Amino acid sequence: MQTKKYKIEIGGKELAVEIGKLAEQANGSVTVRYGDTVVLVTCVIGNKPRQGVNYLPLMVDYEEKLYAAGKIKGSRFIKREGRPTDEAVLTGRLIDRAIRPLFNPKIRKDIQVVVTVLSFDGENDPAVPGLVGASIALSISNIPWNGPIGGISIGQVGKEWIINPINGNSEESILKFIVTGSKEKINMIEGSANEAPEKTVVQALKLAKEQIEKLVDFQEEIIKEFQPKKLEIEILEPEPNLIKEVEGFIGDKLEKALYQSKKTERMDDVNALKENLGYFIEGKYEGDEEKTGQAFDIFEEKIDEMVHKNILEKEKRPDGRKLDEVRKISCEVGFLPRTHGSGLFNRGQTQALSVVTLGPPGAEQLLDEMELEGKKRFMHHYNFPPFSVGEVKPMRGPGRRDIGHGALAERALIPLIPSREEFPYTIRIVSEILSSNGSSSMASVCGSTLALLDAGISIKGNAAGIAMGLMLGDNGPPAGGNYKILTDIQGPEDHHGDMDFKIAGTRNGITSFQMDVKVEGLSLKILEDTLIQAKKAREEILNQMEATIKMPRSDLSPYAPRVYTLQIKPDQIGSVIGPGGKIINKIIDETGASIDIEDDGSVFVSSDKAEGAKKAIDWIKSLTRELKAGEIFQGKVVKVTDFGAFIELMPGQDGLLHISELSPKGKEVKKAEDLIHQGDTVTVRIKNIDDLGRINLSLFKKGIRM
Repeated sequence: MQTKKYKIEIGGKELAVEIGKLAEQANGSVTVRYGDTVVLVTCVIGNKPRQGVNYLPLMVDYEEKLYAAGKIKGSRFIKREGRPTDEAVLTGRLIDRAIRPLFNPKIRKDIQVVVTVLSFDGENDPAVPGLVGASIALSISNIPWNGPIGGISIGQVGKEWIINPINGNSEESILKFIVTGSKEKINMIEGSANEAPEKTVVQALKLAKEQIEKLVDFQEEIIKEFQPKKLEIEILEPEPNLIKEVEGFIGDKLEKALYQSKKTERMDDVNALKENLGYFIEGKYEGDEEKTGQAFDIFEEKIDEMVHKNILEKEKRPDGRKLDEVRKISCEVGFLPRTHGSGLFNRGQTQALSVVTLGPPGAEQLLDEMELEGKKRFMHHYNFPPFSVGEVKPMRGPGRRDIGHGALAERALIPLIPSREEFPYTIRIVSEILSSNGSSSMASVCGSTLALLDAGISIKGNAAGIAMGLMLGDNGPPAGGNYKILTDIQGPEDHHGDMDFKIAGTRNGITSFQMDVKVEGLSLKILEDTLIQAKKAREEILNQMEATIKMPRSDLSPYAPRVYTLQIKPDQIGSVIGPGGKIINKIIDETGASIDIEDDGSVFVSSDKAEGAKKAIDWIKSLTRELKAGEIFQGKVVKVTDFGAFIELMPGQDGLLHISELSPKGKEVKKAEDLIHQGDTVTVRIKNIDDLGRINLSLFKKGIRM
């Protein structure tokens, strides 16, 4: 195939697309370059439909290659890339959520999109060219897809808006998020902010949409040139008779089963009805599995229709709440006796137990990834065990969903965590989801805030989160038809709704948000209405939380380590560490304290016992104290030579008492050991300190030089 190249300017930089050079056996393949960041995006569709599945089998894999950043894996024993990093998982999920709504959900053939980072310049986020590349690859392939879409990152430094900010700007940015969509609609948002007002977020979305339109126009010109012929995938539609039979069997039983306040009772009754439907169809069609599967699909569609119809026409929710009503909330802190802080948050049947653990600076996570290097002092991890939804599944570590939800809550809390200078601890929060019925990630934000306050950490504001939903009518926006926004979605509203918009923040503004949809996209008006309605809910939740605990406890848990900070001169670091770490290891061994020293001379001493920390601090102070001529010390003789004795003035600091200072007046002494012995204690005065830092002493007794 002939290689073709295309270019467009986005955010003041060139985005270059090359087609036909790499991966020619894929259904669609494109290379995208932005700065010196280069990604290869491929898409492939399977030959045969998957059997026994009732969902679109789409896989999106984001592959970070260390060679892209000129790195070799740090481990001495494993040098090739292993399982995806958390960052790679999050980017893969982001691209998946952007492209998935534009597929026919009834496709049953495997579809795989692979985004491989070939070059990373350390500045330009590969997620943006990855999104654009996925859209182009699918659009020029023979895979049925209703694109294209555009995707950009937007940030704000001061009052200046930045399109696709580089990594340095990202750290200074008041807000940063990625937005994707078509010319008319937005279909995915992912990002964080430093307590940004709702109007600022809306303004950012408007600016992002302008750039998205530009990217879509660019892609449409490419697609016109290729004129791809799409595969005709057979979508098995149920026969009209089967639909009538399912409707006749369901009757009014479905609404009675579905509209119950308790999830367990609702699920039991809905599942029982579905199971009985299966028996009915199997009996009628002599065990025809295909007919049974189609009947189950009809069953789900009827739930979808019923939930939409009742909310749009009657504002009737399955559990009877008003559209903007939050479920009943209860909070508890200090739930666990030996942890450093704990918070139990309940909203309806969703329950999150969040636990804080404090550690010294040395407990920070070391980052050695393609995009990320350095240290991480605040972490939030999320666990979703199968019992939380009444299921039996093997527990094999965090999956993509756990990583994504944990990161979403982490981003919500990061702007509120005190700086290392204010609070020199490593902080880890783990949120255990003990029961789930809607928005457990947002419950994690609430539980974690309670746990941080219980731990005595002075966070900059209390945060809460809420999940917002949507029901669109057939003539919904942008055409101007009917829609209803739902506060605090659960169960069928989440599964059968058209939007899941998670928004977390404080009373002052938004700190984290994530939106994905099951439709092709949403208007800015819907998103603006959702943000306003979510703010009201967030404040209600904060009222409930702050009735339990509003301010951080006055002191840390007695079981938490104490971290003390002192400052030494950078050129004194060697005096504390000693040759080969001899001195610092001795301090650690004898005091039981942990010691971390930064290049700027910041020293962090931590210990579970105050006396051990005090001993270590005093030791370090003595090592770094600047001695002056004339000071008097009572020291121990640590070494005797022919020309004098070395006296330990302070740990690690010795001075020489020359033999001439020991000799009685008028008498000559040939060996110092004739007058002084190792282990003796003597009182000495600093005579002088020479240019090389050597300390010369004189003998001192009762104020008289001997």
